[in-house]
Amino acid sequence: MSNESQFPYGGATGVGSLPGGDAREAAKTVTGTFEDFPYLAELPARGPGADMIGRTAGLLVDLYARVEPSGWRIGDRPGRDTKRARSWLGEDLDALEEFTQGYEGPLKVQAVGPWTLAAALELRNGEAALSDPGACRDLAGSLAEGLRTHLADVRRRVPGARVVLQLDEPSLIAVLRGQIKTASEYRTHRAVDRQLVESTLREVMAVQDGGPVIVHSCAPDVPFALLRRAGADAISFDFSLLTQRDDDTLGEAVEGGTRLFAGVVPGVDGPLSDPAGSVMGVRTLWRRLGLNPGSLAESVVVTPSCGLAGASPAYARAVQAHCVRAAKSLADNPE
Repeated sequence: MSNESQFPYGGATGVGSLPGGDAREAAKTVTGTFEDFPYLAELPARGPGADMIGRTAGLLVDLYARVEPSGWRIGDRPGRDTKRARSWLGEDLDALEEFTQGYEGPLKVQAVGPWTLAAALELRNGEAALSDPGACRDLAGSLAEGLRTHLADVRRRVPGARVVLQLDEPSLIAVLRGQIKTASEYRTHRAVDRQLVESTLREVMAVQDGGPVIVHSCAPDVPFALLRRAGADAISFDFSLLTQRDDDTLGEAVEGGTRLFAGVVPGVDGPLSDPAGSVMGVRTLWRRLGLNPGSLAESVVVTPSCGLAGASPAYARAVQAHCVRAAKSLADNPE
């Protein structure tokens, strides 16, 4: 499938989380703002199970997690926390379905990727699943099964949508560098082999069966080349964290057809510049890389720098509308 047909030209979308706890209000805002590229909003303020890790844990097949004082821990059977996570996801899907009647086009859903999940979920002994290669393998397999079911459900509810899968991997670079702390916090877990990281991501991405996959990380030093090799069609990142060290891999990514989801607008309350100012850095990057300005609107989707759960509701609404205007500015005046 060519990238042109996967993502809208001069597009904008959100990252995932929003403030507040009203699923209908969130779905209405998202579909009203991002008419060409809505997404399934996440509302972590509702509590455990609505958070990123708990929500994805609720998708797992034959693996269950419950909340302990230290975080989410894998258990034997579905408990109250699993039920709550599934119930909230159902509520969010009902709301999205209501506001996407007749919609045709890309529709994004987010889930935590296998490595951030392995770094966050604890085994019975209190250590991260990351400490046990067998547990990592089981977790990735269970996640893939759960995502397959979830994506089929979304397609059934919004039959005109081309479902886009976003895997959130904020801990990926820490996993690759051996920076995830053990339960005692005195040591760190061993770095995971890059090839294993890549092959596991590839297996989970395969559930999309040729459909588009985005990997999102708002941490510094996003491993662009590794994610492309694993099969990511697009990479979503905090634009302000890029350094010139990233130039070569970014240039290769764009020339190889990878879409950049550029997080150019701050995710927490603050003054917003004019929309053209927000994408000035993207234009500068294009010039520095010697890329054709005409390819900007095709290669870049504008987003907030990260999820908006920490923003005020008014700011979250303003930022999303601002992203749409900034994307239009990039399409109208690429130079």
